[in-house]
Amino acid sequence: MARIIGFALCGAGLAMAAMLPARAAEPPPPQTSPASDKAPASAPADAELSEIVVTARRLTESLWIKNKALDESRDKDLLPKLGATTYDIDQDALQALPQGKNTPLDKVLLQIPGVSYDSAISNPDFHVRNEYSNVQYRVNGIQLPDGVSALGPVLETDFIGNLNLLDGALPAQYGLRTAGVVDIITKTEFDPGGNLDLYGGTWGTLAPSIEYGGGAAQTQYFLTGRYLQSEQGLENAMPTQDPIHDRTAQEKFFGYGSTLFGDSTRLTYMSGAFIGHFQIPDLVGEEPLGDFGSSTLSSTSLNENETDRFFFGIVAMQTHHDNVDTQLSVFTRYATIDFVPDVYGDLAFNDAASNVVRKSLLNGVEFDAADHLSEAHTLRAGLTFSIEKTQVQDLATVLPLDADGNPLPTPVTLNDYTPKLGWIAGAYVQDEWRIRPDLTLNTGLRFDQMNQFVSANQVSPRIALLYKPVPDTTLHAGVSRYFTPPMQAQATQNNLALFQNTVQQPAIPLDDPVRPERATYFDVGVDQLLLPGLTAGLDVHYKRSTDTLDDGQFGQAVVLDQFNYADGFSRGAELKIKYYQGGFRAYANVSHEITMVKSVVSNQYLIGDPVELAYLATTYTYASDAQTVSASTGISYRWHNMLASIDGFYGSGLRAGFANEQHSPGYTQWNAAVDRDFFPWGEQKPLTLRLSVINLFDRSYVLREATGIGEFAPQYGPRRGLFVELTQQF
Repeated sequence: MARIIGFALCGAGLAMAAMLPARAAEPPPPQTSPASDKAPASAPADAELSEIVVTARRLTESLWIKNKALDESRDKDLLPKLGATTYDIDQDALQALPQGKNTPLDKVLLQIPGVSYDSAISNPDFHVRNEYSNVQYRVNGIQLPDGVSALGPVLETDFIGNLNLLDGALPAQYGLRTAGVVDIITKTEFDPGGNLDLYGGTWGTLAPSIEYGGGAAQTQYFLTGRYLQSEQGLENAMPTQDPIHDRTAQEKFFGYGSTLFGDSTRLTYMSGAFIGHFQIPDLVGEEPLGDFGSSTLSSTSLNENETDRFFFGIVAMQTHHDNVDTQLSVFTRYATIDFVPDVYGDLAFNDAASNVVRKSLLNGVEFDAADHLSEAHTLRAGLTFSIEKTQVQDLATVLPLDADGNPLPTPVTLNDYTPKLGWIAGAYVQDEWRIRPDLTLNTGLRFDQMNQFVSANQVSPRIALLYKPVPDTTLHAGVSRYFTPPMQAQATQNNLALFQNTVQQPAIPLDDPVRPERATYFDVGVDQLLLPGLTAGLDVHYKRSTDTLDDGQFGQAVVLDQFNYADGFSRGAELKIKYYQGGFRAYANVSHEITMVKSVVSNQYLIGDPVELAYLATTYTYASDAQTVSASTGISYRWHNMLASIDGFYGSGLRAGFANEQHSPGYTQWNAAVDRDFFPWGEQKPLTLRLSVINLFDRSYVLREATGIGEFAPQYGPRRGLFVELTQQF
């Protein structure tokens, strides 16, 4: 009842918001000083200094104008979002979240319809329309290379100037990872400046960060770095306030720069790094199996750890001419995962201890071009190619079996090592036909070829229709054919023969290779401006797939392995509404999705239970990441130098039990914050103090019960946490 009242109050807030005063005008772009270039002869001695300031302002304005023009040509001409379902989160909306820029990226996305919450171990910590981690990230129009199931988000929120999530029927330039496109526009600074931020609170959380950016001559740049330490790095394995053995230390860096060559060419370069150290949470009350070691060993003494590393670099060249736009990018990415077991403890509790290492080096190139053939037609085309070297090693210490199949207390160590060199190539062509000013047809054709553990390809047609019958109404309808390769490191198979006559001998000796998913996606939606500042939207979608991809944690090592279902389908509907006026912002979303799958056809040994595998072969059941109802809402108000905000999200529960036939209980979490700007240094830039609380009502809820497919340990949402943030701009 409390959650229903809460969401009803938010809806009432949206309705009452129309009585608030109109929003103040947005600040204008940098303006040129009206002062003359030359000081008069009678000017005072400091006139030369004034002239330098005027020149700097004019250079700043010129740099801003040129970059703005290239940004617009990239977003509207080169890489438009024709036919996709989109949801935009601007810088004001990010700052209005209770944790502001310290909100993890996955929690930012929870305010978007169709996005549901999951644990960090799921990678990423969220799902788009009930799909597994089939999401791609783009920064300033440039696609970031895929990672390998890291714990927690690699990207930080503090460098984001604007974020847009695309899903549904995507146009042809978006391939491979198609559940959603997280399209990020970075912050831009043309006048040198930044801020220092100190954030900390419950669970010993401490997170200092720094941002700095600026512009000089034809170059702009932006840098951000963050350190985080906390006693709750991953979700608690128990419903208690404080987890056991859950410390994390993380370092993150992101740097972006661009240099103009004339008015029509821009070189962009960016890099990022993430290093995360995680303790794996312990449980109270687990009993040793009795096959090895002490029978009185405490489960709270286990010392499992994981270290994740992710580094990337990208260089891109964008050009804009009268009728032709191009962008060529070259990228590299290196990622590793190292799970270190507690050998003695894991043998006592699991009869096995696995030191799992995954390394991946990926390099690639991407090219996009657009040619405005006429007022009615714009032709777009592109190519992409990437090559990846993975090394997957499982150094497993296991108990052997005697002739009767009983474990022997004499461990043996086995080395399961698989290197692989694979590649993926793709090409697309599409035509945007403006049939008339209010009606656009976008058609495209995409071809993708992969060569990993299997070789496969597909030609994928895409078609979308956009219609604006009146200025305040936008309709879109589309159908897209998708081809989704598995992630190479997660698709690596175990050497089953190596584990014969040990406790890890599989009950199901089937290990067909993981194949790419093939799907047809239908999406129809409408967006409507109801009143000034008040918009609403409705979207419905249906997906039918073969070789449907899924993943899970199969064993104590906190890594994901992929497998295929023969068939799958998903259907759903989403409703969104938001109101922005003056200092008041409010939004509410709700989605209903059903995702079902049948018959495991690759890496069958992962399921473990022959009875469960046989049931799945004949029965449609829910996918592991399927949540039927997801909702989110939030209200914030800024008054002069003060901000107050509250937001919340609801989930009906992820799947649980035999063949995922059950689901976890529903849950609600509310978060709130107040902040104020102070000016202790006179008229200098402000010092901001923010007080925030997550899980305001201290609700205990479970995300994963460890009873569904691919679940090894339970995960619970966070209990109430109180945090303080100090930000000094400079």
